[in-house]
Amino acid sequence: MASRVKSPETAPDFLQANGWADGEILPLAGDASFRRYYRVVAPGRTAVLMHAPPDHEDSQPFLDVAKHLTRLGFSAPKVLAQDLEEGLVLLEDFGDARMREVVDAAPESEARIYRDAVTLLGVLHRSPAGELPPYSLEEYLREARLFTEWYAPALDLSCDDVAYDAAWTKALGPVLEPAEPVTVLRDYHAENLMLLEGRHGIASLGLLDFQDALAGHPAYDLVSLLQDARRDVDGELEKRMIDHYRTTNPDVAAADFDAAYAILGAQRNAKILGIFTRLWKRDGKSRYLSYQARVWRYLERDLRHPALAPVAAWFAAHVPNSKRAQAWRGSSDE
Repeated sequence: MASRVKSPETAPDFLQANGWADGEILPLAGDASFRRYYRVVAPGRTAVLMHAPPDHEDSQPFLDVAKHLTRLGFSAPKVLAQDLEEGLVLLEDFGDARMREVVDAAPESEARIYRDAVTLLGVLHRSPAGELPPYSLEEYLREARLFTEWYAPALDLSCDDVAYDAAWTKALGPVLEPAEPVTVLRDYHAENLMLLEGRHGIASLGLLDFQDALAGHPAYDLVSLLQDARRDVDGELEKRMIDHYRTTNPDVAAADFDAAYAILGAQRNAKILGIFTRLWKRDGKSRYLSYQARVWRYLERDLRHPALAPVAAWFAAHVPNSKRAQAWRGSSDE
């Protein structure tokens, strides 16, 4: 079997054992984790090979969440074969029509596709969350601390970590233990959604990168989609999509949801600033720095909401403007 890229040494034997001996391994874009992806091309068929090194990644949550989503009628990749000891999973190939590239190539499709993505979230949030673990205060704080653990030292900031935790603990109160916890995919954005030809309704969007799913507040994935770190979403479109979400979920209280959207947006964006800095400092992936200025704009907008007063005060005291978006001029992808 020919191979044009450096794939796991055990991949050929794995493919042969599962009926894909005639497949050629080709590269696919990776993500921000240790997982790597390859397309396996055989006569008349293709599949995606995911390699998640067992010493860094546990593939079982991916398999469990995929089953959960499939049971609910959503399009998660079908698992064709697996060997978790080697960290290998062979998946259904959703093709190349990724939401980001489709929308960028055809801007007139943007509103329609985003509307479909928001509609999907509404259906997901009206479906049972299953046995997913809760999105706890401890997890929110662990994620938020990525800012003080990675971003702050990279920019020589001196931070009061105790006050940081206290500010977030106070602000996060309204989003903890929602009355009806929903499935939160946690990375729901234009680079993790595939447009699937020949499928309709919620099945027309293929879902990726959902292995970290938890049961939490419905505003989280909406923020992930509409405050996208990797591409600009126009403010008017963001507003229209939030209104569309409310229309499809009439039980959502507008004022409470607005506060939750800002709180979770700030938490997520603080986390992302830390993650992208870690990818630069630890993993040598400097391309993620091009997104930092955009993420700061989201964060500063979120922090203007009254519900985030304690967190906004902490940022005002510890992070000067010169260490915010201004610090990334020249790194922007715009």
